[in-house]
Amino acid sequence: MEVSPHCPDGLSSGGFVLPSDRNPRKSKLPRDVEADIEYLYRAVPQLAKVFHIIDKIGEGTFSSVYLAEAQMLDGTRETFALKHLIPTSHPTRIAAELQCLTVAGGTENVIGVTYCFRKEDHVVIVMPYVEHQAIVNIIESLSFEEVRLYIYHLLRALKHIHQFGIIHRDIKPNNFLYNRKRKAFALVDFGLAQGTADTKIEMLKVDLTTPCKAPRPVFGERSLNSCTPTPSTTKQAPSKIELVKPSKSVPLASRGPKLVETQSSRQKAQRAVQPGLTCNCYLTNQVCNVCLSRRQQVAPRAGTSGFRAPEVLTKCPNQGTAIDVWSAGVILLSLLSGRYPFFKASDDLVALTQIMSVRGSKETIQAAKSFGKAVVCSWEFVRQDLRKMCERLRKCRLGEGALLPEDGKDAVATRDLKIQEVPPSHSSASNDCQAAAAEPPALNKQEHPGSQETKTLFTKELLEDKQGWDRVPEEAYDLLDRLLDLNPRTRITAAEALQHPLFKDLRSSRVTNTTDAQD
Repeated sequence: MEVSPHCPDGLSSGGFVLPSDRNPRKSKLPRDVEADIEYLYRAVPQLAKVFHIIDKIGEGTFSSVYLAEAQMLDGTRETFALKHLIPTSHPTRIAAELQCLTVAGGTENVIGVTYCFRKEDHVVIVMPYVEHQAIVNIIESLSFEEVRLYIYHLLRALKHIHQFGIIHRDIKPNNFLYNRKRKAFALVDFGLAQGTADTKIEMLKVDLTTPCKAPRPVFGERSLNSCTPTPSTTKQAPSKIELVKPSKSVPLASRGPKLVETQSSRQKAQRAVQPGLTCNCYLTNQVCNVCLSRRQQVAPRAGTSGFRAPEVLTKCPNQGTAIDVWSAGVILLSLLSGRYPFFKASDDLVALTQIMSVRGSKETIQAAKSFGKAVVCSWEFVRQDLRKMCERLRKCRLGEGALLPEDGKDAVATRDLKIQEVPPSHSSASNDCQAAAAEPPALNKQEHPGSQETKTLFTKELLEDKQGWDRVPEEAYDLLDRLLDLNPRTRITAAEALQHPLFKDLRSSRVTNTTDAQD
């Protein structure tokens, strides 16, 4: 079959034969799905000449995915995934996603592209369909060996795209498809991808020669790392809300994310603050002029809540492929603990607090300082032993306990959690960020003995014996610790992770298979 990522509008069959029974029977799909399919047929008429759209199998912020069938020239039928991008998608973003698929796709567990149809503002990307099972539905029955294979193949995909200078930015189980029966894997959805400084994807390249030129933002986010205001912001009427007067402090309760600071108030605050002053409003119910005078820093935050790395949550402007590795670590943490999703937070500060409750508050604060952020937290979270934590969670994963509650201590700590830029002259000071001591959050509720619960625990133990969870090697938790390194500069890379002792036998078998294929 010919691969043509940019097919002309008049494409009729392109190697396919028109299905003769596109409408042979009444559809049993929900009305809204039927309406969406008919809308897609009308928006891109050439699809009707090639595909019988069977169902709608996915929907996101910027696209919808459909399952379709086509009859090949040899008479066989094949299924495909049709990704319909919303009409308002930026042409550059569409071209970048297509280029990622055509350059890096089709090998090493990365999905490829078959065709691309376009009609005016509507674009449909045709990809091979990978039948898969959602992790949330099978996590209870996964064996440790399956988990090991899953992470190994995910790291292979990450190593491959990172070699091309592609940062996926949205690594999660829903974007790394797993066919349990065939042991097949596929990394999908490059809609949020960005490029590294040396990326080989032309549409992801950023002009780094001009200091004030902002990198091309992730589609859907406005003015990321922008040096000048966008036209939309310059045309808006000035806000009437004054946040602060230079001689006063603002109560914490009066500050909200929806308030807009006027230019005059910022200029006054900046004039009132002497250079080199450190914040003095920690653990008080006020926000000092030092905090208010700092220019707010914006950085890419694209991704899915619960899988964002610390440098993303703290708006670090220099984000690289390490953010994908962190997300892979969160996935491994979920699979080893049997808890999915592992982190679930309503905002970035809650998410950072939850990371602290596992990796430690002092460690998180120290790591943030290394990339220029001062994180201040009024609670101290002790770094957890990953093996003990995962084993306890796996035993109570059927709803008997929880690790990271949405309320309680996490909520209290989040109220007093601040993220600031570290002034260059104070970035190495040991007392920039202090934390009040407190007990770490409980891992699970108190278990009560009982005959029925004893039977349940006994059944679980037998099941874990068969699935290999009673003999998880220490290498698994060592790899997890290195994937969840809070400092992106020292975090293990995907290429390095593949050389980890946990995958020694898999590397050997891969070399053997490659040699046999060459022979």
